[in-house]
Amino acid sequence: MAAAVRAGVSGRILGRGSAVGARSMSSWWRSVEPAPKDPILGVTEAFLADPSPDKVNVGVGAYRDDNGKPVVLECVREAERRVAGNQNMEYLPMGGSVKMVEETLKLAYGEDSEFIKDKRIAAVQALSGTGACRLFADFQKRFSPDSQIYIPVPTWANHHNIWRDAHVPQRTYHYYHPESKGLDFAALMDDVKNAPNGSFFLLHACAHNPTGVDPSEDQWREISYQIKVKGHFPFFDMAYQGFASGDPERDAKAIRIFLEDGHAIGIAQSYAKNMGLYGQRVGCLSVLCEDEKQAIAVKSQLQQLARPMYSNPPVHGALVVSTILGDPELKSLWLKEVKVMADRIIGMRTALRENLEKFGSPLSWKHITEQIGMFCYSGMTPEQVDQLTKEYHIYLTRNGRISMAGVTTGNVGYLANAINEVTKSS
Repeated sequence: MAAAVRAGVSGRILGRGSAVGARSMSSWWRSVEPAPKDPILGVTEAFLADPSPDKVNVGVGAYRDDNGKPVVLECVREAERRVAGNQNMEYLPMGGSVKMVEETLKLAYGEDSEFIKDKRIAAVQALSGTGACRLFADFQKRFSPDSQIYIPVPTWANHHNIWRDAHVPQRTYHYYHPESKGLDFAALMDDVKNAPNGSFFLLHACAHNPTGVDPSEDQWREISYQIKVKGHFPFFDMAYQGFASGDPERDAKAIRIFLEDGHAIGIAQSYAKNMGLYGQRVGCLSVLCEDEKQAIAVKSQLQQLARPMYSNPPVHGALVVSTILGDPELKSLWLKEVKVMADRIIGMRTALRENLEKFGSPLSWKHITEQIGMFCYSGMTPEQVDQLTKEYHIYLTRNGRISMAGVTTGNVGYLANAINEVTKSS
């Protein structure tokens, strides 16, 4: 009898508890709404769902060969053959692969950089360029909590997400000039001058995303001078070194100018585009410091920021990069292959412009060949982009950004004709 009573009481208690538990469990995430679709990834989703045989995807920010296929570089294949079975998969240090970081710094700062020799650079392996930017944004917030970041208009959309989630206030500066489809240099310089002293400025080192518009060397020198006068901190996002012009040294020119002028700088580097290591998420964050002692301190803090984020970075991509850059033969092969990629993109720019002119477009398309890198900022309106997609099954982001990597000898005529049709009444 007593046992039965206890069982009944227990059941009623468990029952009430289960009901409360069920109610509370169902209400934990009731307020969560679906996140908006990523504007770039959403383009690919729509393209894949389209059954049309004529469909063209010029939205993806990844290199394709002239058959529209992804490419794995031969230098990467060979590096992977050398790495396979010869390396363990132990954790890397929090700062990542020392060898990979050393080789990466040489690309940005120069093979014989005095800053490398003097050990003035705090550098850590990062989760590609995105991770490098985020790590720096958190570093900025922690050690310069009252600062703000100036970001160009337009910029890669994720830049805004990165500094927003790091709780760093954002301001913008003029960059693109819609009428000329070039650089709004005068307005840019005014914004640099008018920003509060000691502001942070995000700069695209080369192949500006999404516009493909870069300052000239003389303009970079003026920008550097004015940033120095105002005591601003320049942070470079360099996602396309080598991929822009085919020459990594040329693509690092802006950074070298700032170094010559005596700036302290930060750099985010990535091997997604220039080695095709998109999915390996391998990159580097570096900060130039006053001396070796300061560099040691800054690196220790970068590592401490990384620890609760991802603890330490992945090993495979770092092994591939360090194997390529550390071997003269493989590095030479990489330099040839990255030039092949850059030259194909440059060739497709010429072909697209020539085809548009051949179709008798009343508009000027010289900006296609004047811009550089993976993207062409076409000048098309969102409505024209929608028309391209609806009538011609051509997919790109609504800001008119064309990924030149998606343009091939097989589709450039079709693309040019479609663009001409939707823009000729503009």
